[in-house]
Order: sequence, then structure tokens, then C-alpha cells
Amino acid sequence: MFVQGLLLVNLGSPDSPETKDVKSYLKEFLSDQNVVEMPKAVWQPILKGIVLPMRSWRSATFYKHSWTKSGSPLIVYTQIITNQVQALLPDWNVKMAMTYKHPDIVETLQQMKQDGCDNIILLPLFPQYTQSTTKSIIEQAESANVDLTIIKDFYQEPVYQKILAAKIQESWDQGNYDELLISYHSIPTAMVKHGDPYLTECADTTNAVSKQLNIPDDKIKMVFQSKFGPMPWLKPYLKNTLMQEVQLGVRKILIATPSFVADCLETLEEDYVQNYQTFKASGGDVFQLVPPMNDDKRFSQFLADLAVRNEVQ
Repeated sequence: MFVQGLLLVNLGSPDSPETKDVKSYLKEFLSDQNVVEMPKAVWQPILKGIVLPMRSWRSATFYKHSWTKSGSPLIVYTQIITNQVQALLPDWNVKMAMTYKHPDIVETLQQMKQDGCDNIILLPLFPQYTQSTTKSIIEQAESANVDLTIIKDFYQEPVYQKILAAKIQESWDQGNYDELLISYHSIPTAMVKHGDPYLTECADTTNAVSKQLNIPDDKIKMVFQSKFGPMPWLKPYLKNTLMQEVQLGVRKILIATPSFVADCLETLEEDYVQNYQTFKASGGDVFQLVPPMNDDKRFSQFLADLAVRNEVQ
């Protein structure tokens, strides 16, 4: 009997917020040459000798702040999304995996094949394609030696754009904001120069969603966050923008984060703690985030419908 499979993939998380597990996670993540393009012979000594010793314990404190009784918020919400999609597609085999750590992409795909999935739809939970996230997922999945149908991005899907716009509008209408910042995870500018479509896809997302919002265009700005390392990344940076906007008299800000479909370290720690503190210290008054998709059933229904459209007949 033919069973259609669907694998939803997110970035991943340490097994625990303890320093040793965070170090193991960061080592795997930062050793991916789709993330750090520097030659291994140059990068690995820097990673092992400087970055991991200095960054692991600090990152562990951040993970401890955001960790819940159920575990990593990113893992927990991705599992909820997976369960919701499975309930919508009862005849399918719907699983989740992570690019780094557990559940492993290759192991999960091979288990799904053993369970009778003759074709598996691979759906990275990243609306916009970029080398540093989606490409790594695809490369790992293709090494599993199973038949795949790959959905590379979904930022251009009208239903996704409608859901995102509705979530932003719902949050905007609940407050009295001066400005909306649409903040995406940044990537090195070198990747864009080498042909990565991410910047274009982010701009297209912002433009499409802005047209559906009852918010003046001059109150909407696209920014980038989560920069890592000394090399130039896509700008303007969210943190710098927050400080600049306060100086211009903008003191009530709403932030949407389309790059992240589930709450994670970037939303819970970087934004709600670090960027919030920067904003308040600069003189800002109101700082709020639009919730990511998380357990929003509209998003799970969208994913289920998207999978069905790509089903192998």
C-alpha cells in the first residue's frame, strides 16, 4: 500500500540548555559550510580554539532563559505543528526533523521509507530559501537515498501571505504603535552576491504582506537580525534601527519576524530580552512582537494543503 510521507524540517536545538550540549550543538551548526563558508583548514581552529570556548557558556545562559518544562520552544512548537498537520492528513505519515541534532533528517527519512513511504515530501519550515538553512536541509535529505519531492520555499504562496498579514494586523490593532519593523534573519552579503535569492524573497514577502495591511507604508520598515561574526551581513540591523528610531521620536514599535515560524532563541532571547533592553535603554516606550506561527491552526492547515498540492499521484 502506497503511503505518502511528509517531513517538516526546522533548524534544531541543543539536547539541553547545559553548556556541554550547547557546545555540541554549536559545533555541528557552525561546522556546516553552508553556514560558514570559510575553508575548514582556516575556520576549524578558530571555531574550536576561540568561538566554542567563548560562546558555548554564554549561549547556554540564553537557552536556560528560554527553555520550558517541555523543552526547547522551537522543538516543542515544531512538534505541535507536526501533530496538527498529521491530524489534518490522517492517511499520511507526517514526521519532523532538525537540520542539527535530533531528530536527524537522514535517520527519519530512512525510517519513513521502512514504514512504507514510497515518496516523501520534504518541506523546510523556512518561508524564504537561503543557502544557510534550506540548502543544508536538502543536501542532508538527498543523502538519505529516498524518493523526495522538495518544496524549497513558500513565501510566495498567497495563503501564507494572507495568514502572516492577518497575524500582523491582529497585533497592530491591539496596540497604538508608531511603526512596524519586519525583521528577517540576516545572512552574509557575500551569499547574496554569489546568487543566493534570500534578499529578493524577503523583499517580495514584505511587499506582498504590506499591501494587505491597514498600516501606512511609511510606518513599515524591513530590517535584519541575528548577525554572527565580523563579516558584513544584510542591513539595516534591527538593533541599530531600534536605537535610531527612538532618536527620531518613534517610541512604540511592533516587530514581525517572518523568518521564524516557531518561537526560538532569536525571538525569545535576542528580541524579547536583548533588543527589548536596547530599545528601552534608548528611551523607547512600547516594544512588542507579533507571535510566530507557533500553534496557529491556520498555518498548519496551509502546510497540509501545500503538501497535498505536491502529492505524488
